[in-house]
Amino acid sequence: MAEETLFSKIIRKEIPADILYQDELVTAFRDINPRAPSHILIIPNRLIATVNDVTDEDELALGRLFTVAKKIAKQEGIAADGYRLIVNCNAHGGQEVYHIHMHLVGGRPLGPLLMS
Repeated sequence: MAEETLFSKIIRKEIPADILYQDELVTAFRDINPRAPSHILIIPNRLIATVNDVTDEDELALGRLFTVAKKIAKQEGIAADGYRLIVNCNAHGGQEVYHIHMHLVGGRPLGPLLMS
């Protein structure tokens, strides 16, 4: 099993975060270093370090990331204009926290790339 992360503590509410959504499978909260007016992280509650560690058992939780992203985009008022969903994998992919997470970013035109 992967080593516990900061996100694990946010899920358990041991570290404060602006949580927008939480259920038995996923948690969504505002990024503390936003790259756009709306920048929310959506994570599975079970620690999965990288996309390379995904198993068939994770399909329901990972699908939930997308349905929650749709719901939050609508709540944030960015669904109609559009938004970006980003999942990074490992160092070359730009992953900084080794707990799979989806970035939901929007609220302004994002251009061809957002994160470098």
